[in-house]
Amino acid sequence: MFRLTGVLSVVALLVGLMASGPARADGLTTYGDVARYAIPGIAALVSLGKKDQAGVAQLAATWALSTGLTEGLKHLADIERPNGGRYSFPSGHMTNAMAGASYLHYRYGWKYGWPAYAAAAVVGLSRVKGDFHRWEDVVAGAAIANLTAYVFTDTLDDNVIIIPVFDLKKKNFGILAGLRF
Repeated sequence: MFRLTGVLSVVALLVGLMASGPARADGLTTYGDVARYAIPGIAALVSLGKKDQAGVAQLAATWALSTGLTEGLKHLADIERPNGGRYSFPSGHMTNAMAGASYLHYRYGWKYGWPAYAAAAVVGLSRVKGDFHRWEDVVAGAAIANLTAYVFTDTLDDNVIIIPVFDLKKKNFGILAGLRF
């Protein structure tokens, strides 16, 4: 079986290089459109490869609830996108990508989590550089998915846990981290 760490690291590196100039926004946007589904899809394949049916169910619950919450918030807030479109807040692309990344982290540990988070971060970058979202939209989408994964996912390796925290009123965000020695 392929090594998830290597695959996601290479994808994140290549997309980062593609995103280095404004003329490259189309490739970056395409990456975001594909990776929003590819990251949770890879997470499902990892679980299936490990014969982890309980994990697949937890991923499905995480993805479904975080996507539902995000879509509901989009329609309630109805905030204009930087490009003039509707429903900017929160980012659905980021929610989808982060649902897979956070699941991998909470279920299988940091070894699977960090490359998935890197790949998901590039999805967020694609949304901001493509003028579809502001950073707060992306952070909110990530936080919704991460917190939903935290609730639904039973941890098999809990040596390192990272949880984003945000306060919309003060427009602050940060990270809580725990490391077990």
